[in-house]
Amino acid sequence: MTSPETSTSQSMTSAEDLRKRALELQLLEMERNEKINAREAKKHAEFVEDFFRKHIGETERAVIKRLVMKAAADGKYEALIYSFPSTFCTDSGRAINNNLPGWKDTLQGKAKELLQLFEEVAKPQGYGLKAMIINFPDGMPGDVGFFLTWEPPVD
Repeated sequence: MTSPETSTSQSMTSAEDLRKRALELQLLEMERNEKINAREAKKHAEFVEDFFRKHIGETERAVIKRLVMKAAADGKYEALIYSFPSTFCTDSGRAINNNLPGWKDTLQGKAKELLQLFEEVAKPQGYGLKAMIINFPDGMPGDVGFFLTWEPPVD
C-alpha cells in the first residue's frame, strides 16, 4: 500500500518542471513576437519604397474613386483618400498640424504627386483637399490624412 506522501509526490509536477515549461512558453512567445516584428518591418519597408519610389497608378486612382463614391452615397461631403506617416513630410508634419501656409511644400513622394494630381484633375472640377494629422500616438503627430471634399459653397 502506498502512503499518502508517496502518492502526492508522484502526482504533483515538480517546481523545476514548471519553471522549465514557463521558460519554454516565454521562448515561444519571443519567437512569435520576432516573426511578427520582422513581418511588420518588411511591410513598412515595402510601404516606404512604394511611397518614395513609385507613382500613383490606376489601382490607386480606382480606390480613391470608390472611396469618394461610397462617401457621397453615405451623404458625406468628404472622404479620406490617402494617409501616410507625418515623418514623411520634410518637417515631420509640423506645418500640416499647425495649418501653416507652406504645408504643401513639405510633401514628398506619393503625397506630393497626389497633391499635383489633385491640382490638375480634381480642383478644376470643384473639389477641395484638406490635409490634417489624423492621430497622435504618445501625443506626437502620427499620420497625415488627405481628405477630398465637395462641400457646397458657403453663401
